[in-house]
Amino acid sequence: MNELITELNTKYNTVLNKYGIDSQIERAHFWAQLYHESKLRPQAENLNYSAKALVSIFKKYFKDLTEANEYARQPEKIANKIYANRMGNGDVASGEGWKYRGRGFIQLTGKNNYKALAVHLKNDNLLNDPDLILTEVNALVSALWYWQTNKINDVIDSDNELSVQRVTLKINGGLIGINERLEIFKEVNKLKLI
Repeated sequence: MNELITELNTKYNTVLNKYGIDSQIERAHFWAQLYHESKLRPQAENLNYSAKALVSIFKKYFKDLTEANEYARQPEKIANKIYANRMGNGDVASGEGWKYRGRGFIQLTGKNNYKALAVHLKNDNLLNDPDLILTEVNALVSALWYWQTNKINDVIDSDNELSVQRVTLKINGGLIGINERLEIFKEVNKLKLI
């Protein structure tokens, strides 16, 4: 982990500065969150859940095991249900839940985010081919754009647990994986990033 973060931090120093991630603490938060989300490998969201996991993780969408069994181990069907009619996506039948599922280092999700990123990058192809985020540079730029757009630096005021929680809420919407995120942050913050 440390070697990979150090390598990427050095390689992309200029672009990190361009997006305002230019202090030790900001970079430690940034790299720690990205590492937790994707292990710094550009990837698409894994939605291959069992029925039990669906009921546990997505209670709002799967009330019981009977309903969840109809979706278990069917990632495309799961994505179309849980992401339908939100984040700019169409209904279940539109297939946009699957098309605009999480991708990249930070798991950019939802048609609205892809559309806004496409405008930012001046790349209309991104809406037609969201897998373009699955390259290292695009995965990084999408994460930087998301970080800047959501003003994540504004909630960073220290290297304590509360700061990690605030950043996590901006990225995840909840505190999923908070203990691991905190441990990763502590380790990453020991690196010389500036």
